Amino acid sequence: MNSKEKYSELIKTEAKRLGFLSCGISKADFLEEEAPRLEKWLNNNMHGEMSYMANHFDKRLDPRLLVDGAKSVISLLLNYYPEETQQDDTYKISKYAYGQDYHHVIKSKLRQLQDFISENIGEVGGRAFVDSAPVLDKAWAAKSGLGWIGKHSNLLTQKVGSFYFIAELIVDLELEYDNRVTDHCGTCTACIDACPTEAIVEPYVVDGSKCISYFTIELKNEIPTEFEGKFDDWAFGCDVCQDVCPWNRFSKSHQEPLFNPHPELLSMSKKDWEEITEDVFKKVFQKSAVKRTKFSGLQRNIKFLK
Repeated sequence: MNSKEKYSELIKTEAKRLGFLSCGISKADFLEEEAPRLEKWLNNNMHGEMSYMANHFDKRLDPRLLVDGAKSVISLLLNYYPEETQQDDTYKISKYAYGQDYHHVIKSKLRQLQDFISENIGEVGGRAFVDSAPVLDKAWAAKSGLGWIGKHSNLLTQKVGSFYFIAELIVDLELEYDNRVTDHCGTCTACIDACPTEAIVEPYVVDGSKCISYFTIELKNEIPTEFEGKFDDWAFGCDVCQDVCPWNRFSKSHQEPLFNPHPELLSMSKKDWEEITEDVFKKVFQKSAVKRTKFSGLQRNIKFLK
């Protein structure tokens, strides 16, 4: 076993020990296939008011512009599929936001992985990324062999579906690189057929400006009236395209206590949501990603659904 193989094995074993679902590694290079796709998506204004998506175009496609001397992208998946979900006939929030904000949970694990690399391999320069910098997470995870990008544009794996977070360590260490896996969506169009706002405009292309997650989280203005009655009771985010995906029959519940929901969340009725006070909002969502929409944003979303 050469040093590249040995170091790669060490990193993957430690990632598993830290609770990551899986770990794949790819060469830090320019993402050639993604460049024209991203350009077309932006030119068609599919990012809506998410103006930050148009920033740092070059950096999104080349990790060497983010990390000096970058050689490898270590992609990691962390499961968030819950053991229990919200009661029926209530306003829904995306499962990823049930527990504590994933940014903090994953950042802590990535720091531990970085420390492990320094202690066991030596001085390795690099940066950790969790959905907060211009990094095309799904593209790198796919390139690292962790799954394929499905028709709903989420990363999919045959063994565990798609309910997981993606994070990266971009390092200046040469490692053993993994190969892509094949696409297993076949002729299935379940996600396209089920999308309440028809945001999946063609297989593998999502118009972000039509997505319920965009309206309920990213959009700061009023939600367009043309979408009234089409939100299927989603008050924060939306899981429809994942819920209907046949590969998610294989989702297993996570083992991360920090992702467990606040006890009150699962039993909240529509009436509870409609009457929620700022104090209850702060208590139930104290450390949750739901804070992104703020109390006023959540109120706006619920009012739109009523």
